[in-house]
Amino acid sequence: MSRIRLILLDFDGTLVDTRRANARAYVETLREVGYAMTEEEYAARHFGVRCPEFLRSIGIDDPAEIDRLRRRKIELYPRYFDLVALNRPLWEFCQQFRKQGGRVWIVSTGSRANIDNAMRHLGIAGPQAVRRLETPDEDTSRKGERLPEENAVDGILSGADVARSKPAPDCFLEAMRREGCTPRETLIFEDSEIGLEAARRSGASYFVVKLDT
Repeated sequence: MSRIRLILLDFDGTLVDTRRANARAYVETLREVGYAMTEEEYAARHFGVRCPEFLRSIGIDDPAEIDRLRRRKIELYPRYFDLVALNRPLWEFCQQFRKQGGRVWIVSTGSRANIDNAMRHLGIAGPQAVRRLETPDEDTSRKGERLPEENAVDGILSGADVARSKPAPDCFLEAMRREGCTPRETLIFEDSEIGLEAARRSGASYFVVKLDT
């Protein structure tokens, strides 16, 4: 049996409970353009789906409007960070794994800006010791801040980093490729059906995470 060298973590609903915060940010965003959706409807039917695909699924097809709403949701999301909670047992397990020489990546369908903003709020670091501006969406207020390596992940793949999102396994396979690991050397943590399907297709072993909400 191959030794596990790489852990891949889904972000929303696995490493971090963001369901209510995401739902409220989307509900407010859509309300501004006259589209009625409840938090319960979003959580039950759309949570974990990449933003452009979610918006197209409810009938918003114009690329410019999709981009505008995506950016607006990123802007509104931090208002609801009091509802965000870290899966601390999983996080602490991963930090122990890193201390023993393992590698840990976040692999998510979400926006990199959303992930970075939530991680800053929770006090957990990204993969660089010094934060740099990645995209125009990113909050620049803490650019250049030195982040603690002992409370970190080794890499982040977000929805924009691969052409095919989950349930395609591309994001997981790309993280493995970047780390030089095989599926037999990789362990995935996921919560959603589309994420679990992607994990199955990747060939790696996986754990199902269910957070109490």
